[in-house]
Amino acid sequence: MDSNSNWILAASPTDLPAARNHGLPVACMAYRVGAGPHLFRASMSAMPHAGLMGIDIEDCDGQGDAGGFCQEVFRECAARSFRGVICNFTPTSHKLPQAIVQELGARCGRFGLSLYLTEAYGSSTDKGKVLISSALSGGSLHKRLEEALDRYGANRVSLLVEPVREDFYLPSPTGQGRPLTEEELRQLMEERDPSTFFSGELCAHYFTYMSKQDGAHFVLFDDGGSIQKKIQLAERLGIRDVILPYARNRGFLTQLMK
Repeated sequence: MDSNSNWILAASPTDLPAARNHGLPVACMAYRVGAGPHLFRASMSAMPHAGLMGIDIEDCDGQGDAGGFCQEVFRECAARSFRGVICNFTPTSHKLPQAIVQELGARCGRFGLSLYLTEAYGSSTDKGKVLISSALSGGSLHKRLEEALDRYGANRVSLLVEPVREDFYLPSPTGQGRPLTEEELRQLMEERDPSTFFSGELCAHYFTYMSKQDGAHFVLFDDGGSIQKKIQLAERLGIRDVILPYARNRGFLTQLMK
């Protein structure tokens, strides 16, 4: 782990105690934008304190006043001593009003809080940092990060560490594979005993196999070593902010933090 990097674990309410044991800042992913819009918090046995607030937009109806919602966000940040906000915003049928993102950016800048936004909303404000996923099924991660740096600027790009574990049919015209659980990948490797390779472009491991039912397959997967290489690549490009969803990275953290 680079001493100059800012690593943040993003954890659900149930994972919060375990995530805190790693000594890194933790974003409590317990908040959502609900109808109104209003800020809602999941039920928790212990209230969050310090770290960052994590918000999603699953129930956003696309209506309402940005100012009132942002007041709710910053009252909660003050009450919980949060030092930033991670907006796990993805496009939905009711798209989040741009005014909310712009107002969050303005207020975070005014109060000295960090703001992290998914790429779908990266151009909505120039105040927040943009989350670029580490998961690719094609192309080059190096080029992907360089393009993001060119688009958003050197200080506005963060790496979102999303380990990949997918099984693709060959050819794969859509570039979409079937997600594998850790157990499914383990069983597949035991059954096939494949030769595995490392893709420097994707920064991930892969192997191929043949099935009598549906032909050729290509399996792409990460482990602690490939995740480490992805983070090191980002750091070499000057990207210091790294967001690690705890549930997906818990098995790699000991190795990554050496």
